[in-house]
Amino acid sequence: MSDMTAEPVISARDVRVWYGTTRGAIQAVDGVSFDLRPGETLGLVGESGCGKSTLGRGLMGLLPEGAKRDGEVRYRGRDIFAMSAKEAYGLRGSDLGMIFQEPLTRLNPLMRISEHFEETITQHEPKLSKDEVRTRALEALRMMGIPPTRYRSYPHEFSGGMRQRLMIALALVLRPAFVVADEPTTALDVLVEAQIVQILNDLRRNFDTALLLITHNVGIVAEACDRVAVMYAGRIVEQGTVADVFSDPQHPYTRELLASTISLSTTGLRFIPGSPPDLVDPPAGCRFHPRCPDAMRICATTSPVPTTREAGGTVECWLRGPRDLTPAERAPLAHEELSDADEA
Repeated sequence: MSDMTAEPVISARDVRVWYGTTRGAIQAVDGVSFDLRPGETLGLVGESGCGKSTLGRGLMGLLPEGAKRDGEVRYRGRDIFAMSAKEAYGLRGSDLGMIFQEPLTRLNPLMRISEHFEETITQHEPKLSKDEVRTRALEALRMMGIPPTRYRSYPHEFSGGMRQRLMIALALVLRPAFVVADEPTTALDVLVEAQIVQILNDLRRNFDTALLLITHNVGIVAEACDRVAVMYAGRIVEQGTVADVFSDPQHPYTRELLASTISLSTTGLRFIPGSPPDLVDPPAGCRFHPRCPDAMRICATTSPVPTTREAGGTVECWLRGPRDLTPAERAPLAHEELSDADEA
């Protein structure tokens, strides 16, 4: 567990990321705020298309050409967004690390694993000798359970789970204080997935690394995270400790997301009707209201504001405040109104 009295390693405030298209600006991330302390893991969950990966890449400055970002992200007191490209580049790897999904697309098939590590380490620590580089690389591989005999193998000679371990080792070899893990268990079987979760737990316990774990797998968040942030249509609609949010979800989207999770006690499949909205022209009011079973009239016209959850954390939902609603505002939206809003 992290020290909740420690100063945050990363402090994000009102972060926005958008892409320019011929149809208009895609508001992929719209006003996200959170803190991460040493040794703490924050799970970022939500359906595909909700902006999770864009947020992770935006924090790292790895957005495609034409994308824009705004807000404030402080790393140990320094605003990353206000830095020059050269300053931000200097932080990546040595201070800020990223574990990408689909490792086979990130590893050069023509380079041995040893060459990947040598390139990464010498780029940031050019004064290290070849022996020191090799020792550092082998130590990172050992932590991931990869024997030194595989050091000169090529990426295609590893299984999917082993390649993911390689990506984690490459991200950690420079010992960054903050790591973004983007879907680190995608396409892995449950046994390998459990091993990766254990590695992530060891990471924060042994190195005090602050970790942002991006995933659609709620079960992994329950096993590996201290806190959870639920993202929908570019906004974090609820966040708090994993125990509190999972035991008492305050936002209808969080509740429906948890209800859709398959477990050993599942007797039937459940899903959330519809899909996340078009972020070029998101719905007015609460962005979840076209799909929400508890939608009220105010939800279709006025955006909710963050309200403190009783157990700590925040939630953005008119069902939870911050003010009393009039009978007209609280009136439920009829089925046909929800259908009209969804089509719009």
